[in-house]
Amino acid sequence: MSSVQHTPISTPLIQLENISVRRDERDILRNVDFALQAKEIVTLIGPNGAGKSTLIKVLLGIMPPNKGKIHCAKKLKLAYVPQKFNPSASLPLRVQDLLDLEICTADLRAEIIRDTGIQKLQASKVQQLSGGERQRVLLARALLRQPDILVLDEPMQGLDIQSEAELYEYVRSLPERYGCAVLMVSHDLQWVMQGTHRVVCLNKHICCSGLPESIQQHPEYQAIFGTQRMFYQHHHNHCGHSDHAEPCSHDPRPHIHPEPKV
Repeated sequence: MSSVQHTPISTPLIQLENISVRRDERDILRNVDFALQAKEIVTLIGPNGAGKSTLIKVLLGIMPPNKGKIHCAKKLKLAYVPQKFNPSASLPLRVQDLLDLEICTADLRAEIIRDTGIQKLQASKVQQLSGGERQRVLLARALLRQPDILVLDEPMQGLDIQSEAELYEYVRSLPERYGCAVLMVSHDLQWVMQGTHRVVCLNKHICCSGLPESIQQHPEYQAIFGTQRMFYQHHHNHCGHSDHAEPCSHDPRPHIHPEPKV
């Protein structure tokens, strides 16, 4: 059986020990050990059906594991930005209403609204926002919780390149700006290799984990993503993330193809 134990406020903020999840006679996670340090940015990657969403649910306390222990700091506060948020069109939900669900000082609220660039959206219905606007609003709401850990599940999907770049830059600043650790699921290899402190590769178990510059050399990483899925600087008109060069679209960055939720 799983158990949750509180540890003194120190790093790591949360530690998953020997976590296993089994559903419908199928192993989703096997003997996973994972820890997140204060003010750390960690990116979680993995192939289709790797269990990344399940690991996030375990970390958030949404899904209990079948086996293992969860150690966390006392009064640990987590916030979550989902990949998609599509409230019913009949729900009269304005951006201001969504933000009002979180309690914080007026100064912090004003700062986060300003920093996420949603000042002019507060009277808008959430359902009428563009993808980029909605992600900014969800991020603002999560930050208003003043979390110790911010969990982002593919937050850049559906954004244009400029919006992606601006949001990535903002996320990169969050540990110093608000003192939170960040755990992000991402298929953007440029972010994986440039924007994060540590990369964790999951395929039902932790295949490999380490610094961005070393993880791509790991045999298990290469076995999953191939030796061609390396970070590189884009200098010409072809993408180098396949076995042969193909013309690029507007976005030159290599991506790992998204997978269905597990």
